[in-house]
Amino acid sequence: MDTLLAVFLIAVLGYLLGSITIKGINLGSAMILIVSLVFGHYGIVTDSIIKNLGLILFVGSVGLIAGSVFFENFKNGAFHYIIIGIMIVLSGGLTTFITAKLFRIPAGLSVGIFNGALTSTPGLAAALDISSDSSISIGYGVTYLFGVIGVVLFVQLLPRFLGKDMQKEAAEYVSRLQGNDNAAEKNRQELKEIESGRFLVFTVVMTLGILVGMLKVPLPGGRSFSLGITGGPLFAGIMAGHLGKVGDYSIKVPASTLTDLREWGLMLFLIGAGTEAGQGFIAILQEYGVILFFQGAFITLVPMIFVTIVALKIFKMDLISILGSICGGMTSTPALGTLISSAKTDAVSIAYASTYPVALILVVLTTQILLAIL
Repeated sequence: MDTLLAVFLIAVLGYLLGSITIKGINLGSAMILIVSLVFGHYGIVTDSIIKNLGLILFVGSVGLIAGSVFFENFKNGAFHYIIIGIMIVLSGGLTTFITAKLFRIPAGLSVGIFNGALTSTPGLAAALDISSDSSISIGYGVTYLFGVIGVVLFVQLLPRFLGKDMQKEAAEYVSRLQGNDNAAEKNRQELKEIESGRFLVFTVVMTLGILVGMLKVPLPGGRSFSLGITGGPLFAGIMAGHLGKVGDYSIKVPASTLTDLREWGLMLFLIGAGTEAGQGFIAILQEYGVILFFQGAFITLVPMIFVTIVALKIFKMDLISILGSICGGMTSTPALGTLISSAKTDAVSIAYASTYPVALILVVLTTQILLAIL
């Protein structure tokens, strides 16, 4: 099947099925991933450029949206966001170690399951960079689906479990940020425009982000670390959104433009990732059994439940900050998309963007440690 035809056909089916709501719960855009897995299983795989382009569009838009109030919010809650990112990844790593030893699952397979459960493509890339074990990709493919759906459902069900009104919580969260955002907006109205649509600004920022993501930081043992095409564009977007101007010229991209780019990016990313992971998905389950799925489920659920309890009881955080930071700590792009739809505000991206960089770096390091000790 033609790649372009496949992309749009998957999108149509995914959006239609994802809109089906049962007792107030739906999979939304995450359903695109499930449809993509089916297509991938039957040999219809899109080019990798589809996934990478989608990822850049999504995280770049998120960075630009969150950047205007990111540093102020991060300053006020830096400790909480850093700790949450650390707790999610380390508890996920510990769960991986325990279940691997308990069920005697090989190191490569367990590391792949760990990264799939946390939906971490950079972690998977880091694992494949230092190991040629093909079972890493197998483990990732088995648990990636639950990793996505698990977080998507969690962010929708947690407010109900806690008896919270998502819209009320979101409104209160936005009101706390509104003062700083309005002040920044007032200052920018007097700036000159580079071009009306600001697509030039967006493309320049993403180009810089890709270049930043390509930079490699040497690590012990001859290895290296980089932000990649996820962390680089996110970082560049946050910085550009925070600065808001260069000299007398505004570099603020209209919210409507960013919203559209974010949704298109999410769609393309899910299609690319889904068709890729769908290859041999059934065969993998038949060969290794459902125990791998359960290991991945534990690795996905334990960190989220643990962090929610700590955030509520010890940090006394508001619901929106908790949900946003869980999406960031789990490095879950689809879950953030669902959270934005549920809360009906892009402000939830701030907590995500505050936690994501910590989790991104720690997932890569934890991946390397697990390969060494399992």
